Amino acid sequence: MTKNPTTSLLLLSGSGDLTLHWQIVNDSVMGGLSTSQAYEKDNSLIFTGNVSLENNGGFASIRTTINTNKENANLISLRLKGDGKTYQLRLRTSQYLDGPAFTASFATLKDQWQVVTFSPTDFSLTYRGKTLEQQPELTFKDVQQLGLMIAKKQQGNFQLELAQINFEHK
Repeated sequence: MTKNPTTSLLLLSGSGDLTLHWQIVNDSVMGGLSTSQAYEKDNSLIFTGNVSLENNGGFASIRTTINTNKENANLISLRLKGDGKTYQLRLRTSQYLDGPAFTASFATLKDQWQVVTFSPTDFSLTYRGKTLEQQPELTFKDVQQLGLMIAKKQQGNFQLELAQINFEHK
């Protein structure tokens, strides 16, 4: 992994674009008061902040565009250290770059490293927290945006440390 002054993280599996630049999207886009930041520390991406439920808020997220070079991966694994809260891995394809996202929730263990693995069937197409009736098949080779979100009224401080993202074929 490489240290950059920008918020970046390397994909460690043979993906096309290796350096990811993360964008913060919090509930402030809808009047909420949640805050977050993303930065690199000790070769990991730190996603940290505070979820506020005031003004109908309740989420914080980061996202980045990726190029999988149409690799035929059937698993995504994240090596991370959490805070005991539940997060979402959010994927978007070219069909849904702005709007619905394929989401899968995962629980973290407080202050413990863990590897969380996802297959395409772990994801549901959602929009603003609601599962859509239409559920197209997700293939990881079509993913063009990857994100992390904390939501579901988990008020208070949070911190997720992400050391690795792998697109794998097994």
